[in-house]
Amino acid sequence: MDIFPPLTSFYNSIATDTRIGASHISIYMALLQEWNLSGGTNPVIIKRLVIMNVAKINARQTYNKCINELQEYGYIIYKPASNQYQASVIHLKNVTMKT
Repeated sequence: MDIFPPLTSFYNSIATDTRIGASHISIYMALLQEWNLSGGTNPVIIKRLVIMNVAKINARQTYNKCINELQEYGYIIYKPASNQYQASVIHLKNVTMKT
């Protein structure tokens, strides 16, 4: 029985994707948690510092690299904020709330 299909789906997707590393997984899990806390709605409004803290990522450069690569690899759609004081928007691809 699969209680949380989005988690299983992500891990199935990355099983053979050699481009994905621990930082990517950590950031995606933080994004998935934000999605979950927001009631499973897409897109999700996020704040970089919150995601970095939850993902245990300290370097902004690592965060930016991984979030851009997750978009490039097709896991998310990322709409960055126009400045550091605004929230960004993330759409988790192939993720839906189980009903």
